[in-house]
Amino acid sequence: MTGRTGVEERPVAPWNVFVEGDNLDVLAGLPRSAYDLVYLDPPYNTGNDFAYRDDFRGEGGRHAAWVAMMRPRLVSAREVMSPRAALYVSIDDHEVAHLRLLLDEVFGEDAFLAQVVVNLNPKGRQLGSGFATSHEYLLVYARDPAHCALEASSAALVNPSDFPLTEPDGRRLRHLPLRNTNKKFNPATSATLHYPLWGDPSSGRVASRPFPSAVEVLPVFGDGSPAVWRWSAPLVDERADDLLCKVIRGRAGDRVDIVQKDWLHEGRRKKLRTIWLAEEVGSTDSAVAELKALVGHVFESPKPTGLLRRVIETMPDDALVLDFFAGSGTTGHATALTNAADGGTRQCWSVNWAEPTREGSNARLAGYATVADLTRARLRAVAATVGGGFEERSLDELG
Repeated sequence: MTGRTGVEERPVAPWNVFVEGDNLDVLAGLPRSAYDLVYLDPPYNTGNDFAYRDDFRGEGGRHAAWVAMMRPRLVSAREVMSPRAALYVSIDDHEVAHLRLLLDEVFGEDAFLAQVVVNLNPKGRQLGSGFATSHEYLLVYARDPAHCALEASSAALVNPSDFPLTEPDGRRLRHLPLRNTNKKFNPATSATLHYPLWGDPSSGRVASRPFPSAVEVLPVFGDGSPAVWRWSAPLVDERADDLLCKVIRGRAGDRVDIVQKDWLHEGRRKKLRTIWLAEEVGSTDSAVAELKALVGHVFESPKPTGLLRRVIETMPDDALVLDFFAGSGTTGHATALTNAADGGTRQCWSVNWAEPTREGSNARLAGYATVADLTRARLRAVAATVGGGFEERSLDELG
């Protein structure tokens, strides 16, 4: 995606900035209305204590305590988000219902953009009873729906094989019916789009008015019932070169119809679905392998960079990114990979509290006393292997 216009460019480097500290303290020191994308992977509340200093005594149970921990952080996140910003939060079934209500409260119900199902464990979790869970969720909200820059599409989903035709000049394309194939749109519901066009199946020419050798063409469904066009008559005249009159085979035999020439062009994107498969964005297993290649097998369930790259690519290529539950540092890693791939100037701020690693864990055995140490090590390794630089800021340097 293209970046801002008329705004002074931010420096390209460093692509990654790390701040160690309680995220509430860090958020208080960050600039207001600055960050264009916030991604969060908070504690999933599966039974372990939270690694934050909040006092939840008397809060009325684990769900209420988790919500009490999240609410001030989401309120602070909203304050540091720019008008064009979007928020993505990863979560599983333990708290997705409570999180959805909390986000509606903090951001407003009209700010809700999507609840994406992410297939991070295709084999399903085999431990325990019940179903073999193979998914998590991404809840997506806008800071300001009227100005949000999120584009829910991806260039990676465009398959050249979907464009089987080739023009003499080498351009790839496919033919799409100009008529609207959805029967909800018909002369009764969209009367202004039911009108005659004129076409010559010999030359392929199409126009909104009669011309020599042209025949009248009305939009119809396959069963012959009246339909409507997808384009208005002025648009037909404006983009006549993108239309083609041809003879097609219908249920009742051959008939003259009009199709759109849909081109495969550089920068083309395809709309994202709300189910993201592991084969598209990676899995927990592939994420572990990615992290192992950089700093060793030191984190149990990191997110794959493919997932974060898809998230990042929905926002402008100069986005200022924030992850204040940074974990192993996947968001910073994905930011660097995305910049390296498309020439973007994104910058990611990763924040992690110095949560002690567990005694006997791979991380502790590898010499990482805290999860923040692991985040820092990964982002340094990313700078060394991918590029873009790395900078560390202290709490005292913020604000």
